Amino acid sequence: MKVIAIDGPAGSGKSTVARRLADRLGLDYLDTGAMYRAVTFAALRRGIDPSDADDVARLAARLDLDVKVDAVTVDGVDATIEIRGPEVTRAVSIVAAIPAVRAELVRRQREWAAARDGGVIEGRDIGTVVFPDAVLKVYLTAAAEVRASRRSQEVSDLAYDVVAADLARRDALDAGRDVSPLAQASEALVVDTSERSVDEIVDELVTRL
Repeated sequence: MKVIAIDGPAGSGKSTVARRLADRLGLDYLDTGAMYRAVTFAALRRGIDPSDADDVARLAARLDLDVKVDAVTVDGVDATIEIRGPEVTRAVSIVAAIPAVRAELVRRQREWAAARDGGVIEGRDIGTVVFPDAVLKVYLTAAAEVRASRRSQEVSDLAYDVVAADLARRDALDAGRDVSPLAQASEALVVDTSERSVDEIVDELVTRL
């Protein structure tokens, strides 16, 4: 099974690089962050407190999730736009810290890869926890101001300062959680995307395979 793991904090360019690399290699692509966002969306839609670990875990276990490159469906509802909204963004790190939710989604991620004999998979614990035997582990990073600038362009209704503060909060939550925290695998190729083009980064990754 040929799995390429792309990890890193929000705004580091994971989605852009992972999609381009998957296209270049003719592999399938999975955004695991969208799965956690989908569970968060489902919890909020049902009026479940994102910090209620038991209720959110039960919900995650029975959800019908369909995560494609450009579309996310949750129990038959198109949630592609909503999962990227500010309400989900504020709560997703809380949901992602629930051990039973992580266990359920990791199971689904491994099934996804097994069914396709691999793929380019991005997230925060892919190379460290989900696929420790990935053929290539990449950890993308970028200067904090660059990451905040990228995200503020994606969510034009929020000011830069608000986005920067939210990124800092999410970084702390993701890196500080007890289960599968955001971490760099010891053997990962670290790439700073602050001042490099996507094509340049993808070209380098291809040479590492």
